[in-house]
Amino acid sequence: MKTVLITGTSSGYGRATALHFHAQGWNVIATMRERRPDVLPESDRLRIVRLDVTDPDSVTAAFEAAGPLDALVNNAGVPSISVFEGTSMAQVREVFETNTFGVMATTRAVLPQFRERGSGVVVNVTSSVVLGHMALSAVYKASKMAVEGFTASLALELAPFGVRAKTVQPGACLTTNFAAKATGGGAPDELVPPPYAPFVRKAMADFTGQTLFTDESDVAETIWRAVHDTTGQLRFPAGPDAVHLAQAS
Repeated sequence: MKTVLITGTSSGYGRATALHFHAQGWNVIATMRERRPDVLPESDRLRIVRLDVTDPDSVTAAFEAAGPLDALVNNAGVPSISVFEGTSMAQVREVFETNTFGVMATTRAVLPQFRERGSGVVVNVTSSVVLGHMALSAVYKASKMAVEGFTASLALELAPFGVRAKTVQPGACLTTNFAAKATGGGAPDELVPPPYAPFVRKAMADFTGQTLFTDESDVAETIWRAVHDTTGQLRFPAGPDAVHLAQAS
């Protein structure tokens, strides 16, 4: 029976992915910054492990507790909806610490066992923002584009050892709390310099007016497909809006 470690499973795409892999018969190590047994049904095949991807000691402890793995899904991320001029460098660093450096930290932790065994797959969850030009996403997109580049080069380095690396690019989902987390629960135009307020309101109106959205199950199923893919495909858009953007790019 195969085992996957998934980061950021307390809600949204991560939780849906943990449930999907469990339903398909895999052992699941569901990690989250603070253990919340209320959000996932713990069992002999689903363990909840504390993991803060920005804390080196936490990363080490989590992977030691997890034991042998067949797949790593880097889903944990910090959302950001902001105008760059109104974003502090402390906020920029916070986004990159989780979205980019956290991915690198967990990947580094798992690679020795994958390389020595000659098998394994790393799936890094990025975003559909990498597929097109989207307002209010300069910092977030930069953090995810970095992961796209990282994964593309990593895949080449790992191929001689039989280890694969992929990215999954989820679209926008109305059932996650992405926007609330990204804005601290406030309206985006309250968090930016006043001259940008009209631009922000229009950008948000354009977003709510779109007709294609992604469901959490779309992402879970695409991650499942990426984990099992042996064709050499690197990037996997997830959800109707992401697929549309990928086809248009």
